[in-house]
Amino acid sequence: MATQSELNNETELGGAEVADFRRRVAEFLEANCSRAGDRSGTVGGEDPEGVATAKAFQRAMVDTGLAGLTFPTEFGGAGLTSRHQELFNREVQGWYLPNMPLSISHGMCLPMLNQFGTPEQKARFMPDNISGTSIWCQMFSEPGAGSDVAGLSTRATRDGDEWIIEGQKVWTSGAHYCDYGILVARTDSSMPKHKGLTMFIVDMRQEGVEVRPLRQISGGSGFNEVFFTEARVPADWQLGDLGQGWNLAVSMLMFERVSIGAGGGSGFNADRSPGLISAAQALGHGDDPVLRQGLADLWIREQIKGYIGQRIRAAVAAGRVPGPEGSLAKLNGSLLARRVRDVSMAIAGSAAQAWDAEDAEGSRWATGCLSTAGISIAGGTDEVQRNIIGERVLGLPKEPDPYKGVAWESIPRS
Repeated sequence: MATQSELNNETELGGAEVADFRRRVAEFLEANCSRAGDRSGTVGGEDPEGVATAKAFQRAMVDTGLAGLTFPTEFGGAGLTSRHQELFNREVQGWYLPNMPLSISHGMCLPMLNQFGTPEQKARFMPDNISGTSIWCQMFSEPGAGSDVAGLSTRATRDGDEWIIEGQKVWTSGAHYCDYGILVARTDSSMPKHKGLTMFIVDMRQEGVEVRPLRQISGGSGFNEVFFTEARVPADWQLGDLGQGWNLAVSMLMFERVSIGAGGGSGFNADRSPGLISAAQALGHGDDPVLRQGLADLWIREQIKGYIGQRIRAAVAAGRVPGPEGSLAKLNGSLLARRVRDVSMAIAGSAAQAWDAEDAEGSRWATGCLSTAGISIAGGTDEVQRNIIGERVLGLPKEPDPYKGVAWESIPRS
């Protein structure tokens, strides 16, 4: 949790320090990134440069002192304030950062390690995570427990100084290139479904972990099935307390929703309007009044997204896990993605449906359009977010649950 002196230092960040930091970021972007251009007009999709490029980019971030801005220096971060993060997010608007493969590793797994890891876990795992030396994924969803994460059936059984994992996860983004994963498994089936869960750090390279890519409608295969057959986890790789898995899962989902809906700088949460405006001008659509109105509306909504992000990151900097505001950010982000899709298709026209075979990037508009639906599902569907907002923000009654308080093993399953 941030101390009062740290908060005061953030408030009193001087003009000279702000100018120096912004200059440092600008110089880094000029040296290591490209302007967003029309490539920022697509939504979703896989990083075209791949994992090696993302790792090289992250090493350059470390060398410049811009990696892990708000995380402690003793664990590989820069030890700066949330104000520095806001300045960074502002500077990167309009730039393309080739770090999509690190979005889950940094947006979801890293905050969990920082918030709930033991000192030994932080010292072991955070520096390599921040530097991109290791990449992480998160494993919640299962074939028999989609939006009902607490209904999962993957089991963890204690065996001396280890846990043995048996089961299956699905829709795991990036599992095929990840070194570690954060997994939620059932450790006590005699408890109600929300109470018998525990969270673990898992070595994805070990025997007993099989990753099978899933082919998507867009042609990509960024999602995976993951099968665990006597996979082993050291006892001291348990994240949080025994049986605390549901509470940690909720926290991690909130970090995911924040990353999708209110993050900044790259990947699926980057601002698209600068690139789309450039694309519209380059294609001769700059004077189309309807398109101009759509772009202006998109720009305004992205500024609102930025304000939501500021509020949430301030809460995180103060030591609080995002609450229902994470659902507000996530819902806003998925609605915003659809607006990006519609404006992108208006700009691309027929080029979004047909392109020359020799054009290596010709499919990017179509891929972006097809990938948009996934943003409405990742981190919890729009319907789940509306339920959370209704219950926790508006105070509406919860949906009835006939199995509340019943042991998981007694709940009927198909």
